[in-house]
Amino acid sequence: MVQKDNELAACVRKAVHDYFSHLDGEKPGTIYDMVLACVEKPLIETVLYHTEGNQTRASELLGINRNTLRKKIQIYKIK
Repeated sequence: MVQKDNELAACVRKAVHDYFSHLDGEKPGTIYDMVLACVEKPLIETVLYHTEGNQTRASELLGINRNTLRKKIQIYKIK
C-alpha cells in the first residue's frame, strides 16, 4: 500500500531528488545532516515565534529538552 505524502514530506522528497540530479558527477555530502539542518532551524524559529519566545513551551511543543533547545538556538544563531 502506497501512503500519500503530506506537504512537508513531498517538499523534502523533491528537494533531495533535485539535490541528486544537480550533483553533476560530484560526490554527495552527508545528506541526513544536511536535510536535518535545513529543516530544524526554520522549525525551531517558527515554534519560538508561535510561543512568543517562551523556550519552555517551545521545547514542550517540539518534544525536546529545554537545554537541547537552548543548544540548538546557539548552534543556529537564532535570535
